[in-house]
Amino acid sequence: MSDSVSGVPGVPGVPAVPARSSLFDALVAAGPVASQVGDEAWVRAMLDVESALAAAQADAGLLAWEHARSIAEACRDHGAFDVTQLRAGVGGAGDPAAPLVRALSERVGGEAARFVHRGATGQDVVDSAAMLVAARAREPLLADVEHCTDALAALARAHVGSVQVGRTLAQHAPPVTFGLTAAGWLTALDAAADRVRALRFPVQLGGAVGTLASFGEYGPDVVTSLAARLGLAEPVLPWHTDRTPVVDLAAALGGLAAAVSAVAASIVVLAQTDVAELHEEGPPGSGGASTMPPTRNPLAAVSARACAKQAPGLVADLLAAAEQENQRAAGAWHAEWWPLIQLWRVCGSAVHWLRESLRRLRVDEVRMRENLDAHGGLVLDDDPAVTTHLSRERIQRLLDPVEYLGSASVFVERALTAYGRSRRER
Repeated sequence: MSDSVSGVPGVPGVPAVPARSSLFDALVAAGPVASQVGDEAWVRAMLDVESALAAAQADAGLLAWEHARSIAEACRDHGAFDVTQLRAGVGGAGDPAAPLVRALSERVGGEAARFVHRGATGQDVVDSAAMLVAARAREPLLADVEHCTDALAALARAHVGSVQVGRTLAQHAPPVTFGLTAAGWLTALDAAADRVRALRFPVQLGGAVGTLASFGEYGPDVVTSLAARLGLAEPVLPWHTDRTPVVDLAAALGGLAAAVSAVAASIVVLAQTDVAELHEEGPPGSGGASTMPPTRNPLAAVSARACAKQAPGLVADLLAAAEQENQRAAGAWHAEWWPLIQLWRVCGSAVHWLRESLRRLRVDEVRMRENLDAHGGLVLDDDPAVTTHLSRERIQRLLDPVEYLGSASVFVERALTAYGRSRRER
Protein backbone atom coordinates (compact mmCIF):
# COMPACT_ATOMS: atom_id res chain seq x y z
CA MET A 1 0.00 0.00 0.00
CA SER A 2 2.87 2.39 0.63
CA ASP A 3 6.58 2.85 0.14
CA SER A 4 9.06 3.31 2.98
CA VAL A 5 11.14 6.42 3.49
CA SER A 6 14.58 6.30 5.04
CA GLY A 7 15.08 5.12 8.63
CA VAL A 8 15.54 7.47 11.55
CA PRO A 9 18.71 9.51 10.99
CA GLY A 10 21.48 8.65 13.44
CA VAL A 11 19.52 5.88 15.16
CA PRO A 12 20.78 2.49 13.93
CA GLY A 13 18.25 -0.30 13.96
CA VAL A 14 15.18 1.93 14.07
CA PRO A 15 12.91 0.86 11.19
CA ALA A 16 11.96 3.13 8.33
CA VAL A 17 8.83 5.22 8.66
CA PRO A 18 6.13 4.10 6.19
CA ALA A 19 4.50 6.79 4.11
CA ARG A 20 0.82 6.78 5.02
CA SER A 21 -1.48 5.83 2.17
CA SER A 22 -4.02 8.45 1.21
CA LEU A 23 -5.79 6.31 -1.40
CA PHE A 24 -8.83 5.89 0.85
CA ASP A 25 -8.82 9.34 2.46
CA ALA A 26 -11.67 10.56 0.26
CA LEU A 27 -13.82 8.03 2.11
CA VAL A 28 -12.42 7.84 5.66
CA ALA A 29 -11.10 11.41 5.97
CA ALA A 30 -13.93 13.36 4.37
CA GLY A 31 -15.04 16.66 5.84
CA PRO A 32 -13.34 19.30 7.99
CA VAL A 33 -12.33 17.21 11.02
CA ALA A 34 -9.48 15.26 9.40
CA SER A 35 -7.32 18.35 8.89
CA GLN A 36 -7.83 19.29 12.54
CA VAL A 37 -6.26 16.03 13.75
CA GLY A 38 -3.52 15.56 11.15
CA ASP A 39 0.23 15.86 11.68
CA GLU A 40 0.35 19.60 11.08
CA ALA A 41 -2.46 20.16 13.60
CA TRP A 42 -0.59 18.14 16.23
CA VAL A 43 2.64 20.05 15.62
CA ARG A 44 0.78 23.33 15.93
CA ALA A 45 -0.87 22.17 19.18
CA MET A 46 2.43 21.03 20.71
CA LEU A 47 4.05 24.35 19.81
CA ASP A 48 1.13 26.21 21.33
CA VAL A 49 1.63 24.19 24.53
CA GLU A 50 5.36 24.99 24.64
CA SER A 51 4.66 28.69 24.08
CA ALA A 52 1.98 28.79 26.78
CA LEU A 53 4.21 26.82 29.16
CA ALA A 54 6.95 29.44 28.91
CA ALA A 55 4.44 32.26 29.40
CA ALA A 56 2.87 30.48 32.39
CA GLN A 57 6.29 30.23 34.04
CA ALA A 58 6.88 33.91 33.35
CA ASP A 59 3.50 34.64 34.95
CA ALA A 60 4.76 32.89 38.09
CA GLY A 61 8.08 34.74 38.06
CA LEU A 62 10.05 31.60 37.21
CA LEU A 63 11.21 32.84 33.82
CA ALA A 64 12.19 36.23 32.39
CA TRP A 65 9.58 37.59 30.02
CA GLU A 66 12.19 38.26 27.32
CA HIS A 67 12.93 34.52 27.22
CA ALA A 68 9.22 33.65 27.20
CA ARG A 69 8.70 36.03 24.28
CA SER A 70 11.61 34.50 22.36
CA ILE A 71 10.11 31.05 22.79
CA ALA A 72 6.64 32.28 21.81
CA GLU A 73 8.01 33.93 18.66
CA ALA A 74 9.72 30.71 17.58
CA CYS A 75 6.56 28.69 18.28
CA ARG A 76 4.36 31.06 16.32
CA ASP A 77 5.82 30.04 12.96
CA HIS A 78 4.30 26.55 12.80
CA GLY A 79 5.20 26.09 9.16
CA ALA A 80 8.92 26.45 9.84
CA PHE A 81 9.02 23.02 11.46
CA ASP A 82 9.69 20.14 9.09
CA VAL A 83 6.94 17.61 9.78
CA THR A 84 8.77 14.89 7.86
CA GLN A 85 11.85 15.31 10.07
CA LEU A 86 9.72 15.30 13.19
CA ARG A 87 8.00 12.09 12.07
CA ALA A 88 11.37 10.43 11.59
CA GLY A 89 12.51 11.53 15.04
CA VAL A 90 9.60 9.92 16.86
CA GLY A 91 10.98 6.41 16.32
CA GLY A 92 14.21 7.24 18.08
CA ALA A 93 12.68 9.26 20.90
CA GLY A 94 9.53 7.30 21.77
CA ASP A 95 7.15 10.26 21.54
CA PRO A 96 6.66 13.27 19.23
CA ALA A 97 7.52 15.88 21.87
CA ALA A 98 11.24 15.08 22.04
CA PRO A 99 12.14 15.83 18.39
CA LEU A 100 9.90 18.90 18.50
CA VAL A 101 11.69 20.24 21.60
CA ARG A 102 15.07 19.74 19.91
CA ALA A 103 13.94 21.59 16.80
CA LEU A 104 12.34 24.35 18.87
CA SER A 105 15.45 24.83 21.01
CA GLU A 106 17.55 25.23 17.86
CA ARG A 107 15.18 27.88 16.52
CA VAL A 108 15.05 29.80 19.81
CA GLY A 109 18.82 29.78 20.33
CA GLY A 110 20.80 31.80 22.82
CA GLU A 111 20.08 31.94 26.53
CA ALA A 112 16.32 31.48 26.03
CA ALA A 113 16.84 28.00 24.53
CA ARG A 114 17.72 26.72 28.02
CA PHE A 115 14.15 27.40 29.13
CA VAL A 116 12.34 25.58 26.33
CA HIS A 117 10.18 22.79 27.82
CA ARG A 118 11.58 23.46 31.30
CA GLY A 119 9.87 21.49 34.07
CA ALA A 120 7.63 19.51 31.72
CA THR A 121 7.80 15.96 30.46
CA GLY A 122 7.00 14.79 26.96
CA GLN A 123 3.71 13.36 28.17
CA ASP A 124 2.67 16.78 29.48
CA VAL A 125 3.10 18.24 26.02
CA VAL A 126 1.50 15.36 24.10
CA ASP A 127 -1.49 15.03 26.45
CA SER A 128 -2.10 18.79 26.51
CA ALA A 129 -1.77 18.86 22.72
CA ALA A 130 -4.25 15.97 22.46
CA MET A 131 -6.78 17.95 24.48
CA LEU A 132 -6.09 21.08 22.42
CA VAL A 133 -6.53 19.09 19.19
CA ALA A 134 -9.79 17.69 20.60
CA ALA A 135 -11.10 21.15 21.49
CA ARG A 136 -10.31 22.41 17.99
CA ALA A 137 -11.68 19.35 16.19
CA ARG A 138 -14.91 19.42 18.17
CA GLU A 139 -16.04 22.69 16.58
CA PRO A 140 -16.20 21.52 12.94
CA LEU A 141 -17.51 18.12 14.07
CA LEU A 142 -20.46 19.67 15.90
CA ALA A 143 -21.06 22.12 13.05
CA ASP A 144 -21.49 19.14 10.70
CA VAL A 145 -23.73 17.40 13.25
CA GLU A 146 -25.90 20.51 13.45
CA HIS A 147 -26.37 20.49 9.68
CA CYS A 148 -27.55 16.87 10.05
CA THR A 149 -29.94 17.58 12.92
CA ASP A 150 -31.36 20.64 11.17
CA ALA A 151 -32.02 18.49 8.10
CA LEU A 152 -33.66 15.78 10.21
CA ALA A 153 -35.84 18.36 11.97
CA ALA A 154 -36.98 19.63 8.57
CA LEU A 155 -37.81 16.07 7.47
CA ALA A 156 -39.75 15.37 10.66
CA ARG A 157 -41.74 18.57 10.25
CA ALA A 158 -42.43 18.04 6.54
CA HIS A 159 -43.50 14.40 6.93
CA VAL A 160 -45.41 14.44 10.20
CA GLY A 161 -48.37 12.91 8.32
CA SER A 162 -46.51 10.76 5.76
CA VAL A 163 -47.69 7.23 6.59
CA GLN A 164 -45.07 4.50 6.41
CA VAL A 165 -44.85 0.79 7.17
CA GLY A 166 -43.42 0.17 10.63
CA ARG A 167 -40.58 -2.33 10.60
CA THR A 168 -39.59 -4.47 13.58
CA LEU A 169 -37.05 -7.33 13.44
CA ALA A 170 -36.90 -6.68 9.68
CA GLN A 171 -40.62 -7.50 9.32
CA HIS A 172 -43.60 -5.30 8.51
CA ALA A 173 -45.46 -4.03 11.56
CA PRO A 174 -48.24 -1.52 12.33
CA PRO A 175 -47.92 1.85 10.60
CA VAL A 176 -45.82 4.81 11.66
CA THR A 177 -45.06 8.08 9.93
CA PHE A 178 -41.82 9.04 8.27
CA GLY A 179 -41.96 12.17 10.39
CA LEU A 180 -41.73 9.99 13.50
CA THR A 181 -38.88 7.99 11.97
CA ALA A 182 -36.93 11.18 11.26
CA ALA A 183 -37.75 12.54 14.73
CA GLY A 184 -36.26 9.41 16.27
CA TRP A 185 -33.06 9.88 14.28
CA LEU A 186 -33.00 13.55 15.28
CA THR A 187 -33.37 12.90 19.00
CA ALA A 188 -30.69 10.20 19.11
CA LEU A 189 -28.18 12.20 17.07
CA ASP A 190 -28.75 15.40 19.04
CA ALA A 191 -28.32 13.54 22.35
CA ALA A 192 -25.05 12.03 21.11
CA ALA A 193 -23.85 15.47 20.06
CA ASP A 194 -24.72 16.83 23.50
CA ARG A 195 -22.40 14.26 25.06
CA VAL A 196 -19.56 15.43 22.82
CA ARG A 197 -20.44 19.05 23.57
CA ALA A 198 -20.26 18.40 27.33
CA LEU A 199 -16.74 16.98 27.24
CA ARG A 200 -14.16 18.67 29.46
CA PHE A 201 -10.63 18.88 28.06
CA PRO A 202 -8.05 19.28 30.87
CA VAL A 203 -4.49 20.52 30.50
CA GLN A 204 -1.72 18.13 31.53
CA LEU A 205 1.28 19.29 33.56
CA GLY A 206 2.92 17.12 36.18
CA GLY A 207 6.59 16.85 35.33
CA ALA A 208 8.42 13.56 35.63
CA VAL A 209 6.22 11.91 38.29
CA GLY A 210 3.27 14.26 38.72
CA THR A 211 4.69 16.43 41.54
CA LEU A 212 6.05 19.45 39.60
CA ALA A 213 8.90 19.48 42.11
CA SER A 214 11.09 21.53 39.76
CA PHE A 215 8.68 24.47 40.11
CA GLY A 216 8.90 24.50 43.89
CA GLU A 217 5.82 26.01 45.48
CA TYR A 218 4.70 27.57 42.19
CA GLY A 219 3.63 24.36 40.44
CA PRO A 220 -0.14 24.81 40.91
CA ASP A 221 0.12 28.46 39.79
CA VAL A 222 1.84 27.41 36.58
CA VAL A 223 -0.88 24.81 35.91
CA THR A 224 -3.61 27.42 36.44
CA SER A 225 -1.94 29.87 34.07
CA LEU A 226 -1.19 27.20 31.45
CA ALA A 227 -4.81 26.02 31.42
CA ALA A 228 -6.11 29.59 31.07
CA ARG A 229 -3.70 30.44 28.26
CA LEU A 230 -4.65 27.33 26.27
CA GLY A 231 -8.38 27.58 26.98
CA LEU A 232 -8.36 24.14 28.60
CA ALA A 233 -9.79 23.00 31.93
CA GLU A 234 -7.62 22.93 35.03
CA PRO A 235 -7.46 19.40 36.50
CA VAL A 236 -7.47 18.65 40.21
CA LEU A 237 -4.06 17.01 39.79
CA PRO A 238 -1.96 15.58 36.94
CA TRP A 239 -3.64 12.67 35.17
CA HIS A 240 -0.65 10.87 33.65
CA THR A 241 -2.08 7.41 34.41
CA ASP A 242 -5.69 8.40 35.03
CA ARG A 243 -6.95 8.27 31.46
CA THR A 244 -10.49 9.38 32.24
CA PRO A 245 -10.34 12.35 29.81
CA VAL A 246 -9.38 10.03 26.95
CA VAL A 247 -11.93 7.38 27.95
CA ASP A 248 -14.69 9.99 28.14
CA LEU A 249 -13.71 11.32 24.72
CA ALA A 250 -13.66 7.83 23.22
CA ALA A 251 -17.07 7.00 24.68
CA ALA A 252 -18.64 10.21 23.39
CA LEU A 253 -17.21 9.83 19.89
CA GLY A 254 -18.19 6.16 19.84
CA GLY A 255 -21.75 7.07 20.83
CA LEU A 256 -21.90 9.68 18.10
CA ALA A 257 -20.66 7.16 15.54
CA ALA A 258 -23.34 4.70 16.67
CA ALA A 259 -26.08 7.32 16.23
CA VAL A 260 -24.79 8.17 12.76
CA SER A 261 -24.55 4.50 11.81
CA ALA A 262 -28.16 3.85 12.85
CA VAL A 263 -29.46 6.64 10.62
CA ALA A 264 -27.25 5.60 7.70
CA ALA A 265 -28.26 1.93 8.02
CA SER A 266 -31.95 2.84 7.98
CA ILE A 267 -31.49 5.03 4.91
CA VAL A 268 -29.73 2.17 3.14
CA VAL A 269 -32.60 -0.22 3.93
CA LEU A 270 -35.29 2.26 2.88
CA ALA A 271 -33.42 2.91 -0.37
CA GLN A 272 -33.36 -0.78 -1.36
CA THR A 273 -34.84 -1.43 -4.79
CA ASP A 274 -37.78 -3.41 -3.40
CA VAL A 275 -38.52 -0.74 -0.77
CA ALA A 276 -37.63 2.46 -2.67
CA GLU A 277 -39.12 4.85 -0.11
CA LEU A 278 -35.95 6.95 -0.09
CA HIS A 279 -33.18 7.63 -2.55
CA GLU A 280 -30.13 9.85 -2.77
CA GLU A 281 -30.02 12.29 -5.64
CA GLY A 282 -26.28 12.67 -6.03
CA PRO A 283 -24.17 14.30 -8.71
CA PRO A 284 -24.02 12.65 -12.15
CA GLY A 285 -22.12 9.38 -12.04
CA SER A 286 -22.33 8.91 -8.28
CA GLY A 287 -23.93 5.81 -6.80
CA GLY A 288 -23.47 3.60 -9.84
CA ALA A 289 -21.92 0.13 -9.76
CA SER A 290 -19.01 -0.98 -11.96
CA THR A 291 -21.00 -3.94 -13.33
CA MET A 292 -24.45 -2.33 -13.11
CA PRO A 293 -24.19 1.31 -14.24
CA PRO A 294 -27.94 2.05 -13.90
CA THR A 295 -27.83 1.15 -10.18
CA ARG A 296 -28.60 4.06 -7.86
CA ASN A 297 -26.73 3.23 -4.65
CA PRO A 298 -27.11 5.50 -1.60
CA LEU A 299 -23.38 6.16 -1.71
CA ALA A 300 -23.23 8.85 0.97
CA ALA A 301 -25.19 6.77 3.50
CA VAL A 302 -23.06 3.73 2.70
CA SER A 303 -19.91 5.80 3.24
CA ALA A 304 -21.23 7.19 6.53
CA ARG A 305 -21.89 3.68 7.75
CA ALA A 306 -18.51 2.43 6.55
CA CYS A 307 -16.74 5.09 8.59
CA ALA A 308 -18.94 4.73 11.67
CA LYS A 309 -18.46 0.95 11.71
CA GLN A 310 -14.74 1.45 12.40
CA ALA A 311 -15.35 3.42 15.60
CA PRO A 312 -16.17 0.57 18.04
CA GLY A 313 -12.84 -1.16 17.48
CA LEU A 314 -10.96 2.10 18.02
CA VAL A 315 -12.95 2.80 21.18
CA ALA A 316 -12.02 -0.69 22.40
CA ASP A 317 -8.34 0.04 21.73
CA LEU A 318 -8.52 3.20 23.83
CA LEU A 319 -10.31 1.40 26.65
CA ALA A 320 -7.67 -1.33 26.59
CA ALA A 321 -4.94 1.31 26.81
CA ALA A 322 -6.61 3.03 29.78
CA GLU A 323 -5.13 0.59 32.30
CA GLN A 324 -1.86 2.39 33.10
CA GLU A 325 0.52 1.62 35.91
CA ASN A 326 2.21 3.75 38.57
CA GLN A 327 3.12 7.37 37.73
CA ARG A 328 3.86 6.93 34.00
CA ALA A 329 2.91 3.97 31.84
CA ALA A 330 5.20 1.93 29.61
CA GLY A 331 3.48 1.31 26.30
CA ALA A 332 -0.17 1.74 27.24
CA TRP A 333 0.03 5.53 26.98
CA HIS A 334 1.83 5.26 23.64
CA ALA A 335 -0.89 2.89 22.41
CA GLU A 336 -3.48 5.68 22.58
CA TRP A 337 -2.17 7.98 19.89
CA TRP A 338 -3.02 6.16 16.68
CA PRO A 339 -6.54 4.94 17.61
CA LEU A 340 -7.38 8.38 19.02
CA ILE A 341 -6.43 10.11 15.78
CA GLN A 342 -8.24 7.48 13.72
CA LEU A 343 -11.35 7.73 15.89
CA TRP A 344 -11.53 11.46 15.23
CA ARG A 345 -11.03 10.87 11.51
CA VAL A 346 -13.69 8.21 11.06
CA CYS A 347 -16.24 9.95 13.31
CA GLY A 348 -15.74 13.26 11.53
CA SER A 349 -16.00 11.54 8.17
CA ALA A 350 -19.11 9.56 9.18
CA VAL A 351 -20.91 12.73 10.26
CA HIS A 352 -19.86 14.55 7.11
CA TRP A 353 -21.08 11.72 4.88
CA LEU A 354 -24.39 11.65 6.74
CA ARG A 355 -24.74 15.38 6.18
CA GLU A 356 -24.19 14.76 2.48
CA SER A 357 -26.69 11.87 2.45
CA LEU A 358 -29.38 14.01 4.06
CA ARG A 359 -28.68 16.81 1.59
CA ARG A 360 -29.20 14.40 -1.29
CA LEU A 361 -32.16 12.55 0.26
CA ARG A 362 -35.49 12.41 -1.55
CA VAL A 363 -38.64 10.97 0.04
CA ASP A 364 -41.21 9.05 -2.03
CA GLU A 365 -44.50 9.34 -0.11
CA VAL A 366 -46.41 7.55 -2.86
CA ARG A 367 -44.13 4.54 -2.59
CA MET A 368 -44.51 4.55 1.20
CA ARG A 369 -48.27 4.29 0.81
CA GLU A 370 -47.95 1.61 -1.85
CA ASN A 371 -45.78 -0.51 0.46
CA LEU A 372 -48.33 -0.06 3.22
CA ASP A 373 -51.30 -0.98 1.04
CA ALA A 374 -49.51 -4.00 -0.43
CA HIS A 375 -49.50 -5.60 3.02
CA GLY A 376 -52.79 -4.36 4.38
CA GLY A 377 -55.06 -5.88 7.02
CA LEU A 378 -57.72 -8.59 6.67
CA VAL A 379 -60.60 -7.93 4.28
CA LEU A 380 -63.11 -7.48 7.05
CA ASP A 381 -65.75 -5.91 4.86
CA ASP A 382 -66.59 -9.38 3.48
CA ASP A 383 -67.59 -10.65 6.91
CA PRO A 384 -71.40 -10.54 7.24
CA ALA A 385 -71.11 -10.02 10.98
CA VAL A 386 -69.23 -6.79 10.33
CA THR A 387 -71.18 -5.50 7.34
CA THR A 388 -74.40 -5.93 9.31
CA HIS A 389 -73.30 -3.18 11.68
CA LEU A 390 -70.91 -1.02 9.62
CA SER A 391 -71.13 0.51 6.17
CA ARG A 392 -68.47 -0.23 3.59
CA GLU A 393 -67.24 3.39 3.83
CA ARG A 394 -66.95 3.14 7.62
CA ILE A 395 -65.02 -0.13 7.36
CA GLN A 396 -62.60 1.42 4.85
CA ARG A 397 -62.02 4.37 7.16
CA LEU A 398 -61.35 2.05 10.10
CA LEU A 399 -58.86 0.06 8.03
CA ASP A 400 -57.04 3.19 6.86
CA PRO A 401 -53.59 3.16 8.50
CA VAL A 402 -53.95 6.88 9.16
CA GLU A 403 -56.48 5.93 11.82
CA TYR A 404 -53.93 3.77 13.66
CA LEU A 405 -51.01 6.13 14.24
CA GLY A 406 -51.51 6.61 17.95
CA SER A 407 -49.47 9.51 19.30
CA ALA A 408 -47.03 9.69 16.39
CA SER A 409 -47.73 13.34 15.63
CA VAL A 410 -47.49 14.26 19.31
CA PHE A 411 -44.09 12.62 19.60
CA VAL A 412 -42.86 14.42 16.49
CA GLU A 413 -43.96 17.75 17.94
CA ARG A 414 -42.26 16.96 21.24
CA ALA A 415 -39.02 16.07 19.46
CA LEU A 416 -39.09 19.28 17.44
CA THR A 417 -39.85 21.38 20.52
CA ALA A 418 -36.99 19.79 22.45
CA TYR A 419 -34.60 20.30 19.55
CA GLY A 420 -35.63 23.92 19.13
CA ARG A 421 -35.04 24.54 22.82
CA SER A 422 -31.64 22.84 22.64
CA ARG A 423 -30.64 25.01 19.65
CA ARG A 424 -31.60 28.21 21.44
CA GLU A 425 -29.69 27.30 24.60
CA ARG A 426 -26.36 26.66 22.88
